[in-house]
Amino acid sequence: MMIAPTHTSAVVSREEAALLAAPDSEYMSPEQLVFFRDRLRAERDSLLQAALETTQHLHEFERTPDPSDRASLEEDHSLELRVRDRERKHLHTIDEALARIDDGSYGWCEFSGDPIGIARLLARPTATLSLEAQELHERKRKMRGR
Repeated sequence: MMIAPTHTSAVVSREEAALLAAPDSEYMSPEQLVFFRDRLRAERDSLLQAALETTQHLHEFERTPDPSDRASLEEDHSLELRVRDRERKHLHTIDEALARIDDGSYGWCEFSGDPIGIARLLARPTATLSLEAQELHERKRKMRGR
């Protein structure tokens, strides 16, 4: 009896495997750009749906006379709003990545002009720096104390 694999982040889809196996000459081909555009749009749609659910949830705010329960509810809502604020900022980076797909600069390091790499883009589709440039950027930030 064969057991179907469960989907985890460690499991690579067939599409992802094909992207990883593609020759360098196909880097950022129209098919690859469609794949990343679809992935970014799906992530964007998911974040927008979560924001809508949060809005609906906050409108259903239950008043409670117990100060302890009220404080707990308010803390839950505050945490939810902080998460949504982070997601709102991420929406901006998704929109920027989609714009880079449209202008032809997606997949290329903003610092060096080198390919960012399929594996890195699969892990972080909004990446703007190659792994080497990102590491250099982080070392410089650490030295400046930020």
